[in-house]
Amino acid sequence: MLLVYTHKITPRLKYVFKHICKRILGLEVKFTSKVEDFIAHDSLKMSYAKQPLSNELFVRSNELLFEQGLSDIDIQVHQWDNTKGFFAASERSDLPFDIFAASFYLLSRYEEYLPHVKDDYGRFMAKESIAHKHRFLNQPVVDIWAYKLQTVLKSRFPDFDFPKRDYKLQPVIDVPSAYYFRKKGLLRTIGGTFSDLGRLRLRQLYQRYLVLMGFKRDPYDSFKWIINKQKQSDFKFMVLFLIGDYSTYDKNISINKKEFVSLIKSVADYCDIGIKASYFALEDISILKKEKLKMEAIINTELKAVRHSFSKLNLPQSYRNLIELEINEDFTMGYIDTLGFRAGTCTPFQFYDLDYEVQTPLKINPYHCLDFALLKYQSQLDKQEHLQKLINEVKAVNGTFTPVFHNYTFSGFNQWEGFRALFNLILESAE
Repeated sequence: MLLVYTHKITPRLKYVFKHICKRILGLEVKFTSKVEDFIAHDSLKMSYAKQPLSNELFVRSNELLFEQGLSDIDIQVHQWDNTKGFFAASERSDLPFDIFAASFYLLSRYEEYLPHVKDDYGRFMAKESIAHKHRFLNQPVVDIWAYKLQTVLKSRFPDFDFPKRDYKLQPVIDVPSAYYFRKKGLLRTIGGTFSDLGRLRLRQLYQRYLVLMGFKRDPYDSFKWIINKQKQSDFKFMVLFLIGDYSTYDKNISINKKEFVSLIKSVADYCDIGIKASYFALEDISILKKEKLKMEAIINTELKAVRHSFSKLNLPQSYRNLIELEINEDFTMGYIDTLGFRAGTCTPFQFYDLDYEVQTPLKINPYHCLDFALLKYQSQLDKQEHLQKLINEVKAVNGTFTPVFHNYTFSGFNQWEGFRALFNLILESAE
């Protein structure tokens, strides 16, 4: 057990120390403000304050973990070996940066509460982040910093046996529409036919009717392939179905179609199931509740996880809604057009509500690769190289790699050619 001496024990401090010490390094951590308790402790210990007590392991603290609310923070980012660091500490500190305050800044998504430019859908963009501006978005810096702390602890306590964690894989399959041509209803099928004719997409028209007449599999119907891949894996895929009402933003299959319900049930026999919350459920908790209850009725168990349409998050309200509905996991934390680590970590973490200054029960599973972000790389080789670099970053810290692919990604349809091979590359990384 690691005992931390600090002059003031705050919710922020407990939250970030538990993420770094418990979730990443596997160490139990306790806190004290009593010097005599700290001196009496005969195992791992460190102080986190403005000044060291004597010659113990000491990290000089920034004010961030002792504040409440938000303030406009001036952040200077510096090179630190092969990574970056900010919130510089004094020379007496055993680490040159306050990794705890810096980690809290990234994990709490502090910068997303501050004024920033949003995209057309109201999303926080990668280019607005400190990680993108200072070129460390491609590294899980929180995990890297945690291992730098472990190195210092090892030098001070050479006889201590530190736990080891293993690299994990957590693939997510997002299903906004189970089929491209099938089960769309008469009006949508007629509309699609006239659209194909009007735009002279004769090949697509031919394919549409081959599928509708049962001569060919629907291009989006990759579920047998997904289930086969699940059967070959030791870890569970998370498959998220959109079951909300049809709208301008969500063009899914109706949940009233029996075949769609039986598809969800058959996938649930092998994979974990969650919902892709519809666009309007993000703003309206009653719509989200309705979608949650519908899915629970289909899978006959409590809903485990949610991912929001268009990867849109309105912090903190989006997460408060999930907590209110007792949904325990989220898969929305990431960027749609950029590979990397939005929250600076490849370890799932709890949501910290900065307005209420409290750690919540909601577990955030940050994703690091969305299939759309790979489209900007022209060749298959380019895609593979960037994907492999990302996997290597996560493997270096034995983290959890979470990619998000869609069911249509595996269709080989148009721009998605070669994506099955990319998914296989990810699965092979766990072998």
